[in-house]
Amino acid sequence: MKSIKRIALGIGLLFFTFIMTGCGEAAADVDIAERIDEQETPILNWGVKADTNLFGYYNIESGEVEGFDIDIAKALTEEMTNGTGEAKFVEVTSKTRIPLLKNGKIDGIIATMTISEERKKEVDFSDVYFNGGQSLLVPEDSEINDIEDLTEDHTILAIKGSSSTQNMRELAPQVNVLDLENYGEGFVALQSGQGDALTTDSAILLGMIDTNPDYRLAGSNFTDEPYGIAINKGQENFLDRLEKALETIQGNGVYDEIYDKWFGEILPADSPNTASTSTTGAANNAPENEGESGDNQ
Repeated sequence: MKSIKRIALGIGLLFFTFIMTGCGEAAADVDIAERIDEQETPILNWGVKADTNLFGYYNIESGEVEGFDIDIAKALTEEMTNGTGEAKFVEVTSKTRIPLLKNGKIDGIIATMTISEERKKEVDFSDVYFNGGQSLLVPEDSEINDIEDLTEDHTILAIKGSSSTQNMRELAPQVNVLDLENYGEGFVALQSGQGDALTTDSAILLGMIDTNPDYRLAGSNFTDEPYGIAINKGQENFLDRLEKALETIQGNGVYDEIYDKWFGEILPADSPNTASTSTTGAANNAPENEGESGDNQ
């Protein structure tokens, strides 16, 4: 009798798994652009970070996820649905975001995701919406203003195992690189004078500056790691609508309003080293080199 029950339970679990997988596949196969047109109140589900300061973080007081990525997603939803839609958010991590996209749980990923050739094999990307890249964090009174200022007398703090460490050793082989376990340790080491600069992705460094205004970025990014919005392959109509919406908000001032809301005091949209991709920002910060640090992406 127990054996029969176990077999029945196993069949039941297998059937449940099949149904859930099938539902995910069905949801992923839906033409999102058609769904937007058919729904009276279209809902777009965006995968976002909830632990990345300035881009996407959970605000305990409001009980909501807030940040640059969230506001951009809302603006794109508004544009793509002619003001009738609603943006909803699902927390993702670097490991879960593509699987959630593939099974139809989310319609798009806007979560500090670097565009790379390897990822293009799995997803389609929008145009760049944030000019990410590796940079240097230094105290306000530092004499370092660019990677070119680094000498053999400088110690650069980096995160153990990250490609930021490898990039620094390749691009500035004359400096001493001190590897630490995590960003928290790295920033404490910078505060205590164990190093002259901390290097990692500029998005992470901007988040540090937001809570520590006595620090700044030293010049512009020295690697090119642009962020894109990822969607499932086979969603050409949705991608086209997304591209047009992104182009619209980058050109009509909405994008830079959002950009300056989150980064204006640190790195304004009209500054020479801006990460903005609006008409103004793109002209000031055209990418030169392509790389991928992968620290936060």
